[in-house]
Amino acid sequence: MNLNEDFWDNRYKSNDIGWDLGQISPPFKAYIDQLTDKSIRILIPGGGNSYEAEYLFNLGFKNVFVIDVSQTALSNIKSRVPSFPSEQLLNKNFFDLDMTFDLILEQTFFCAIEPRLRNDYVIKMIELLSINGKLTGLLFNVALYTDRPPFGGSKSEYVRHFENYFNIILIEKAYNSHESRIDKELFFIMKKN
Repeated sequence: MNLNEDFWDNRYKSNDIGWDLGQISPPFKAYIDQLTDKSIRILIPGGGNSYEAEYLFNLGFKNVFVIDVSQTALSNIKSRVPSFPSEQLLNKNFFDLDMTFDLILEQTFFCAIEPRLRNDYVIKMIELLSINGKLTGLLFNVALYTDRPPFGGSKSEYVRHFENYFNIILIEKAYNSHESRIDKELFFIMKKN
């Protein structure tokens, strides 16, 4: 399967985006609501329609960046939030990004990339995070598909990928998932080693 720019852009153009909640995910809202430093640099990789970026921006977080290979998804954000800075909507491949961030919010991206790229993802996250940077978010806690995204996984698999590079502060079943994802996702917080 070629999960390239055309694949993802066509999914957004045809509205074939079953993972999209149409709103900020409750675990992300709860996490964001306790953040106090609005100057931090935040990245949302594979952000899609990124209701999280919209929520952050509307709360006064001005250093929020979304990267996605789908220009349609990024245009959807700009349509909803016309004042969102265009230069912070990055239409490129995550693995080509060369910036640093204090916080990276993982929302379905890890489970959307081909499983063979998961170790590359972990290494790239280390490169993108500033000293003491955090990676936090949600991972599917179910097997899902083997031939197409989302690919899913398990807590033990995720720990194996991350434990050598991150201090895993928390990885547990999300207690406040959206009703469509109850018992299907893990919330995690990891700090760069």
